[in-house]
Amino acid sequence: MSGGTVDDREESAGLQVARAALAGRSAWLVGGAVRDRRSDRRVTDVDVVVDGDPAEAARAVASAAGSAACFALSEEFGSWRVVARDRSWQVDVEPRRGATLEEDLTLRDFTVNAIAEPIAGGSLIDPLGGLADLEAGRLRMAGPGAFADDPLRVLRLVRVAIELDLEPDADTLSGAGAEVEALRGVSPERVFIELRRIVATPQARRALEMMGELRVTAVVLPELEALRGVEQSRFHHRDVHGHTLEVLERTIELTGAEPYSPDMQAALGGHQAEVRALLAEPLADEMSRGDALRWGALLHDAAKPLTREISPSDGRVTFIGHDVRGAELARAVLVRLRTSERLCAHVAALVRHHLRLGFLVHEPQPLARRSVFAYLRACSPVEVDVTLLSVADRLATRGDRAQEAIESHLRVARGLLTDALRWRADGPPPPLVRGDELARELGIAAGPRLGAVLEQLAEAQYAGEIVTRAHALGYARKLIEASSLT
Repeated sequence: MSGGTVDDREESAGLQVARAALAGRSAWLVGGAVRDRRSDRRVTDVDVVVDGDPAEAARAVASAAGSAACFALSEEFGSWRVVARDRSWQVDVEPRRGATLEEDLTLRDFTVNAIAEPIAGGSLIDPLGGLADLEAGRLRMAGPGAFADDPLRVLRLVRVAIELDLEPDADTLSGAGAEVEALRGVSPERVFIELRRIVATPQARRALEMMGELRVTAVVLPELEALRGVEQSRFHHRDVHGHTLEVLERTIELTGAEPYSPDMQAALGGHQAEVRALLAEPLADEMSRGDALRWGALLHDAAKPLTREISPSDGRVTFIGHDVRGAELARAVLVRLRTSERLCAHVAALVRHHLRLGFLVHEPQPLARRSVFAYLRACSPVEVDVTLLSVADRLATRGDRAQEAIESHLRVARGLLTDALRWRADGPPPPLVRGDELARELGIAAGPRLGAVLEQLAEAQYAGEIVTRAHALGYARKLIEASSLT
């Protein structure tokens, strides 16, 4: 069964390369590349089905690109991937499953992904009515065995529904619900790829709510599910789960394309462009710093169920130590999902330090430069990111005396953001005296004692208390003579 054709609009480089490399072969574009071109979406990921050897076809695409990586993607399914040198596009090549292309399409996940086009162009092949579903805003499984064939599709349902703004029909929801537990058998790497895309969407909160409705969260992110019903103090208006989703929304605002709200503008001061640029920087695992900040939001209070206590003296709810235990838990979650060490360390640091700015609100204002130095030194290299997380956290906390607390927090955050951005751009000031020079001048050996002296010198220098090498040496001698570091 064939449908319409795709207009001759400008095609992505990956699609052009695939067409040129596979011209004259029995090959078809399938799935998102066909669907998204009809919807005027940018196509960077191209899926191709071929009759014959997918490895040979993938090598032909890589050769046509001039310089591209080519590797086996799945031994089980025999698929290969070609990635552009600048990572601006990728082409996945897989063998045809089934005796015919139409049979292959019926084995896919959803009808909107079961549309094909000959590699040379021509009429669309749409045996399951995917085009009609797309136009109707409907997400429908390709067949009754879709989720049993690959339980990851249960999680993918959420991602596709949110990314394409489609509503799953009743049968599809029922089919997905029957296979939720089977998700436990899916490789963590594949689960994380879907979660990464879900969390990166502008509608991430709605996606997570849908995951909860499908009972998926309890399987793939049980630490998030455990936050439901965990009540907090009177200074919070939501339980820990609701609060977490509101913090996520605030981090989405930071990384989104829309203008900032007035309270966020007040928090960022004149640094809005710098913040957007920083959060757009690539970090790890095909994620930006802004994407990682969203994971920090999701996991910043993950240890609250483990640390919740009620003070016997006044009945106050506390979560003492949830920052330290939360950092350990965040790392454990990301290790379980097989993410990179860089991402693990980054998100764990966000969680570990997310309370630090709030403590500074209670110090005399403006903050002493030594306090600023201690904050930046402790939080580095996430000094800017965690400052932004603390803002999102504070803006999402609206219990008793909320406005007063928010205004106080934002005043401190604005100043620290200025310092943090400068620290990130320039680093701490170069030392006035090197460690080996100091050891020689003072006659002390390298070791913890020397390190402590150097740290105090750096703090005093940042505070403007010492400005020359002679000042630094004199200050160090006084520290030693007073035995303040013995």
